[in-house]
Amino acid sequence: MRNILIVAGKEIQEGLRNRWVLATTLLLAALALTLTFLGSAPTGNVGVRALDVVIVSLSSLTIFLVPLIALLISHDAIVGEMERGTMVLLLSYPVARWQVLLGKFAGHLAILAFATLVGYGAAAGALAATGTAIDPQSWTAFASMVGSSILLGAAFVAVGYCVSALVRDRGTAAGIAIGIWLMFVLIYDMALLGLLVVDQGRTVSGAVLSALLVLNPTDAYRLFNLTGSGNVSAFSGMAGIAQASHLTPLVLLAALAAWALVPLTFAAVAFSRREL
Repeated sequence: MRNILIVAGKEIQEGLRNRWVLATTLLLAALALTLTFLGSAPTGNVGVRALDVVIVSLSSLTIFLVPLIALLISHDAIVGEMERGTMVLLLSYPVARWQVLLGKFAGHLAILAFATLVGYGAAAGALAATGTAIDPQSWTAFASMVGSSILLGAAFVAVGYCVSALVRDRGTAAGIAIGIWLMFVLIYDMALLGLLVVDQGRTVSGAVLSALLVLNPTDAYRLFNLTGSGNVSAFSGMAGIAQASHLTPLVLLAALAAWALVPLTFAAVAFSRREL
């Protein structure tokens, strides 16, 4: 455990030195504050709770931004150190490869979690400072959104590690990482929508659709946040999906956790077999 914490601390220090922590925190905070004050402006006229509007807006932002940030900070975690020659030096110490991998994962996840907590927390704090009434149910939904955002980031950090453990150079890792982001964030849902339009309900049943949705971590995240709370699902237009879906919040969280654990396991196996 001590070795893992030492490696995690090293990654956090490098993140501070390379301004990753500052850049991601400021970016998330700036976008979250913008969405908070622009998105919650009309709620007084339509009777929607302000924080629920913020949750819907930030959930959409998270789907596009957090996976990209996670892949950018993780795609060269292994192959980059190998190219620089620092991995050989690191493994010359009494530390196992799996400890290096877990330490790096913990460090990168800590950076992402800090940026998410501070960035999104600043948005919620600013909204509360304006005197807007926020009920406990909305605070619970917001806390769930922040926690699941960190879990979504963990899933894509693990995917980035899997890529980094398999490729031979940083350029290839970066290209694959961008391709993965495009696939999960944009292409997958467009293809799924096209399939549903062509199928017209003949083959793709509710159970099959649920299985297809959890195969994409961004869809699992979207469903968890936009259907988990009655107020949020009503505002986001997903109340019908919330009633008809076979996917409970616990199942969706389990899917996100699996998306973090399975690629990280593959990365550990690939790294353990890789020649330095």
